[in-house]
Amino acid sequence: MERIEGPDFAQGYARAPGGDAESYWERSPGSTTHKLANFPKFVDRSSLSRFVVKYEIFKQVLNVPGSVVECGVNLGGGLFTWAQLSAILEPLNHRRHVVGFDTFEGFPSVSEIDAAGDNSRAVVGGVSGGSVADLEEAIALYDADRPLGQIPKVHLVAGDFLQTAQQFLAANQHFVVSLLYLDFDIYEPTRHALETFLPRMPKGAVIGFDEFHAAEWPGETMALLETRGIANVRMERLPFTSICWATLD
Repeated sequence: MERIEGPDFAQGYARAPGGDAESYWERSPGSTTHKLANFPKFVDRSSLSRFVVKYEIFKQVLNVPGSVVECGVNLGGGLFTWAQLSAILEPLNHRRHVVGFDTFEGFPSVSEIDAAGDNSRAVVGGVSGGSVADLEEAIALYDADRPLGQIPKVHLVAGDFLQTAQQFLAANQHFVVSLLYLDFDIYEPTRHALETFLPRMPKGAVIGFDEFHAAEWPGETMALLETRGIANVRMERLPFTSICWATLD
């Protein structure tokens, strides 16, 4: 699930003049609408870096048929990055959907592999955030501001991914994936995502990794090692972020 704290995040927000970014946002002149239009003034470097690298990843699948799957939605920043990029870069591609899987209640279980990371958040119920109701409201606003907004593009699948994945595919037998973004953090659902969606990914499709080679979240790396195998993928990254991706040959 998408992290909302950590060294880079904390340092970025600590640099705001006169205090943290939230109090600076409140003191800064302008309406909320004007402030949102000037978001680089308020957003920290780490968050901007995450947006930029996702833009670079999305560009790679513009000509690859299939939908975007985000594994771990949390508050929705990643999900709506893919959705907005699709609306901007391919406004008439009504066959590209953006599907977000999440329990919206935190981790349903944690394996021994996850516990080995000695992470205080790797517990049942850990890293919870966001709600279906809030995200559905955001989807409605998004649909009102894009071409073909009458055709649904963003879809939420709530619940334990170990159960919901097969239910989703049973109802969408045509489903093909051009971009699989892994941000579950933990081992079992990440492995299940790779096993479930890799057979539905054509050449040129991309797998994104939010916690690859991360000691505090070893499950993501272990899931790749045990499914696709590290020697069978070429991992890439940009110098300003830890987010990695692999393009399928």
